[in-house]
Amino acid sequence: MKRRELRRLSCASESQLARRGPSPPVESEHNIRAKLKERLGIDFPRYVILGACNPPLAKQALQEDINLGLLLPCNAVVYEHRSQVLIGVVDAERMLSVTGHTEMASLAGQVNDKLRRALDTVAPRTPVHH
Repeated sequence: MKRRELRRLSCASESQLARRGPSPPVESEHNIRAKLKERLGIDFPRYVILGACNPPLAKQALQEDINLGLLLPCNAVVYEHRSQVLIGVVDAERMLSVTGHTEMASLAGQVNDKLRRALDTVAPRTPVHH
């Protein structure tokens, strides 16, 4: 996995995405387009940050280092680009490697496996280079 993985979505709606994925559940949704319109009065393409959490893996990581909450790969972005709806997630192994905790590699690998499975439920396995 590179620093992030992007895939095309077959559904055009973020709410459909939230209903389609069985795990992890989407716990928060930040509509960046709406916020930029509301606060800055500007138009921006559709861009949503979805927050999800795997409590057992988060607990394990936070017990190792309480500051890892700053780096947990809990978000996915869903946005419109050139008439396509894309979803992106980070590479947990690369993200957590900045901590210097080599013992986190196994945990990060588990997170990447779960992220890939979640992506597989909503998007085909054709990466988008963007």
